[in-house]
Amino acid sequence: METIWFWLVALMLTAYVVLDGFDIGAGILHLLIAHSEPERQTVLRSIGPVWDGNEVWLIAGGGTLYFAFPLLYASAFSGFYLPLTIVLWLLILRGIGIEFRSHVASPVWRELFDGFFALSSLLLAVFFGAALANVLRGVPLQADGYFFSPLWTNWRVGPEPGILEWYTVIGGATALAALALHGAVWLALKTSGPLNARASRLALRIWPVLFVLTIASLTATIAVRPALLDNYRRHGGALVIPLAAIVSLFATPALTRRRRELAAFLSSSIFLATMLAGAAAALYPDLLPSSGDAARSVTIFNAAAGRHALSAGLVWWSGGILLAIGYFLFVYRMARGKIA
Repeated sequence: METIWFWLVALMLTAYVVLDGFDIGAGILHLLIAHSEPERQTVLRSIGPVWDGNEVWLIAGGGTLYFAFPLLYASAFSGFYLPLTIVLWLLILRGIGIEFRSHVASPVWRELFDGFFALSSLLLAVFFGAALANVLRGVPLQADGYFFSPLWTNWRVGPEPGILEWYTVIGGATALAALALHGAVWLALKTSGPLNARASRLALRIWPVLFVLTIASLTATIAVRPALLDNYRRHGGALVIPLAAIVSLFATPALTRRRRELAAFLSSSIFLATMLAGAAAALYPDLLPSSGDAARSVTIFNAAAGRHALSAGLVWWSGGILLAIGYFLFVYRMARGKIA
C-alpha cells in the first residue's frame, strides 16, 4: 500500500509540473516574446482558462502527501520552511500579476504587474528545480526526523548543506530552461502569426541550453549521490524511463522545426514527466534521504499513515481524482484551438 501511495503522490506532482509548467514557462517568456499590448494579452489568454486550475494539482498533491506520509510533510516543512514561504509568496505574486494588470488602463500599471508575472514565474521555476535537487542530494536529518537548512552556507555539498549551493543551482537552472522550453512550445501551439514564429524560434534557441544543463545536472547528480543508480542496476526495466526522456528531449526541437506543434508540446510534456519519474524511481523507497546517516532517511515505510487509513483513503482518492480529471478534460476541450 505504501508503494501505491508513493507513485500516486509522484503522479500528482508530475501532473502539476507538466500542466502548470507551460503557463509558468509562458510567464518566463512573455516579456521577451510579446512586443505589444495585444500580443501580451494573447499570451495571457493562452493560459487564461487553465492556469489557476493547473495549480489545483499542487494543492491536491500536497494534501495527498500530508495524508499518506505525514512524517515527510512534517520533516520537509521543518527544514524547508523558508523556501516554502518564498514559493507561497511567488505563487501569490504570480496570480496578482495575471489578475491585476488589466484593472487600470495605464502603461506603468501594466508594466509593473507584467514584471511581477515574469519575475515570479522565473523564480518559481528555479526554486522548484532547486527543491528537487535538495531531495536528490539529501538533507541533514536529525535523529528525531527534523532538520534545518539555511538558504545558503558556503555553496558546497557537504554534511550541512544550504538550500542553495552549486548542485541545487544547477538543478534550478535546468528547471528554468525546461519550463521555458515547455512554455515556448505551448505558445507556438496556441498562437499564430508573428507571435507563433517567435515562440518557435525561441524554443529552438532554448533547446541547446536545456541539453547542456540536462547533461550537467545528470552528471552532477551521479557525482553527488551515486546511490541513486542502485535501483536502475537492480531493475533493468526501469531504464526505459531515462530512454524515453532522451528520445523526447531530441524529438521536441525536431517536431518544432517541422511545425508539428501539438506533437512538440506532447514531447516536451513527456520529457518533464519522464525526468520526474526517473527521479522518483531512483529515490524509491526513500522520500527524503539523509545526507549523513542513511538510517535517518524518511522512507515510505517509516513515514506512512496507518494501513487502514491508506486503504480507505484510496477509495475516496479514486473518486476525487476521477472528478478532477473529468473537469480538466472539459476545460481543456473548451479552450482548444489557437487564440485569435
